[in-house]
Amino acid sequence: MRMQYLAIDRHGKRCRGELNANSREEAARQLEAQGLTPLSLAQPSRSMMRRGRRLRAEELNLALYELATLLGAGVSLAEAVEAQQRAAQHPRLADALQGMNDGLRQGRSFPQVLEAARLPLPRYAYQLVTAGEMTGNLAASLRDCVAQMEYERRTRDEIRNALIYPAILVMSGIGAVAMMFVFVVPKFANLLEHADRLPWLAWAVLSSGVWCRNNAMLLALMVAMAAVLAVSLAGNSRVRGRGLGALLRLPVLGEWLLQAEVAQWSKVLGTLLGNRVALVDALRLAAESLRVPTQREVMERVTQDVRGGLSLSLALENRHAITATGGNLIRVGETSGRLSEMLDSLAGLYEEQGRSRMRRVLALMEPLSILLIGTAFGVIITGVVLAITSANDIVL
Repeated sequence: MRMQYLAIDRHGKRCRGELNANSREEAARQLEAQGLTPLSLAQPSRSMMRRGRRLRAEELNLALYELATLLGAGVSLAEAVEAQQRAAQHPRLADALQGMNDGLRQGRSFPQVLEAARLPLPRYAYQLVTAGEMTGNLAASLRDCVAQMEYERRTRDEIRNALIYPAILVMSGIGAVAMMFVFVVPKFANLLEHADRLPWLAWAVLSSGVWCRNNAMLLALMVAMAAVLAVSLAGNSRVRGRGLGALLRLPVLGEWLLQAEVAQWSKVLGTLLGNRVALVDALRLAAESLRVPTQREVMERVTQDVRGGLSLSLALENRHAITATGGNLIRVGETSGRLSEMLDSLAGLYEEQGRSRMRRVLALMEPLSILLIGTAFGVIITGVVLAITSANDIVL
């Protein structure tokens, strides 16, 4: 467990810090070995832990991978969890591991203590752990779980990184347009005294610039409120799912997202089946891992069809859930008894196609962003030029 200390060094200077120890006595011995005289030792409070930074997916995946490595090396489950507890750097992870360690010493099963820890794990993780404990191969199940979680994290990062440059480009353009409206366009506001003799575009640009200058605080407040609303809506899973469903209807981006969804579904299903999870349960958990509601509903209907007696390949073809190539791979896997391997191959195929689609989307988004910003600048500059050229007519 983690301990916070206040101590005095050899020069009489006070110092604070944290260390990992199983008890206060061990923590005191560690400080004395470092030449420090402890004044106080205490565990961080749970409220302080909750105020810390968010537990990143990389940290959680690394902790589970190290746990799987220790189990694979022959270390007992209780000792492995205790070792992970000592090495944990994030307060939430250390707190969860401590609770898991206490639960294991009380005789509870690993799936029970893992679920009680309330770590941000997908639902299929608990099913994989349960299957691994039942088959006596918990280390392999944990490794498969970590591999799947790492695959999902990489997919999210690829999508996020792919959108960074277009987002920066658009935001920079919006900022530049706002600067033009607030600082440049209002300098020609005196021409609005003869608005009836100005071209419509010149009047619209000048009027907008004057309004933006006079209501700069209101405009900033509206932008801030829109940003807060966008962040809150993005955190809502239902709204986010509807947004992804709307993106599916776009020509190129929709195909990319659909292939990413099918690849994730195939990967989860293949991992679950490889760990001897029943087909119907694996299909249900794989469907729950999908982010787009419409695609999740399709896979849930496939699960119902398989529960009703249809083969997986036939159910997928009837629901038009995958391509003909994917259907052939799954049919071969069912016939040969190597369905999990064929599903992994299908996930790899869709992942590669998804990367190709992503490059195509980026190739379209960048020029479209530039075209959008250029159009906005062109309209503003044209309006200003029309106002200037109309000044001579106004004077005459």
